[in-house]
Parts: sequence; structure tokens; C-alpha cells
Amino acid sequence: MTESSARRYTLDPDVRLMLEVRDDSAAAFEELVARYQGRLVTVLKHQVGSRELAEDLAQDVFLRMYRARKSYEPGAKFAAWLFTIANHVAANALRSQSRRREVTLRSNDSGPLGPRPLDRMLQASSGQMPARQLAKVEMRDIVRMALETLNERQRMAVLLSKFEGMSYAEIAVVMEISPQAVKSLLSRARENLREVLQPYFEHGDRPMLDVQDNHE
Repeated sequence: MTESSARRYTLDPDVRLMLEVRDDSAAAFEELVARYQGRLVTVLKHQVGSRELAEDLAQDVFLRMYRARKSYEPGAKFAAWLFTIANHVAANALRSQSRRREVTLRSNDSGPLGPRPLDRMLQASSGQMPARQLAKVEMRDIVRMALETLNERQRMAVLLSKFEGMSYAEIAVVMEISPQAVKSLLSRARENLREVLQPYFEHGDRPMLDVQDNHE
């Protein structure tokens, strides 16, 4: 990495905070945790299907971040560096879940659709929730269900693109693939989401949770 590239990355305020963490600043570490806790949990929850697990994994990510502080170099945006760690942590968790055969598609208390979405829908239909809130809740659930139909790599690319606003190049750093591969992943993901969501928008048919395998 050239000196000019390093200077460019240090313009990122989070990179500057991480350089302070490298120098053992507890206050800088706490500030980065505060900035990224919610963002990490959101992305991880979509990956592993459980908010409780996502919160545990986010703590693991921050622990790994702190342990790696002395070797940190500002070679990319801080968010890309942190979400690279998060991507590895999520992948390890998913492999562990798969080995234990604990991954199901049932809508349970801690599932990918949040706490009992069907109960919320029933409450809404019985007049306990305003119609406009019902529309927002239903749309949010539909989007989550649609994301669940994507394979792991497509879902991560979409989350980093839409939730984190990352460029192809930044997503490529996180996922350790080329920018062209990111572009292909997002293109296939958009097409898959279009196929899943079109019946809902045209006929009100909710997406079927037929999760794809974890290949591109």
C-alpha cells in the first residue's frame, strides 16, 4: 500500500479511532463499539437467523477486533475491515449450526422473522395494531422472508450493499472475492428477489422459504 493510500484511509474517522485503539485507547474502543454494535447485530441477524445469537457473535467480532489491534493497518475503510471479521464469524457460526443440524425454517421466537411474526399479524388483524403499522410490519417480514431465500453469499452481498452502502470494491474486500464477482452476486440476488417478490406484489402471495444452497 502506498503512503498516499494510507493517508486517504486515515481520513476515515473510524480508521483514526481504530489507530487509537491500536495504541490501547479504551475510549476509542468504546466509541467504535457504540457506532457499530447495532449495525453488526442487524447484518449478523440476517445471516444466522437469531437476534440472540447475532448479539453474541457481535461481541465475538469486537473481541477479535481488539485482539487484532496491534496488527491493524489502515489498508481499507474501517467498516470493510470490521465486516470482514464479521463475515468470518458468521460463516463459522453457520457451519457449526449445520453440523449440529439446528438450522430450521420454522418461524419461532428467535427465528429470522423476529419474535413471533404470525402472532403480530394476528394481533394486527384483530384491531390491536393500526393498519399503517400492519403494512410496515408485513412489508418488513416479506423482505426478510425474501432475503432468507437467497444463499449465504448473495445475502451477505445484499446486506453490505443495502444496509451498509458499500461499493463493489468494499464488498469484495469483506467477502474476499473480486469486484466483478460481487457484481455477479448482486445481479443474481436481484433477479432471485424479483422472482420471489413478484407474486406477492401482484397477487399477495407470501414468499416460500425455499432456501438455496450456499453456492454462487
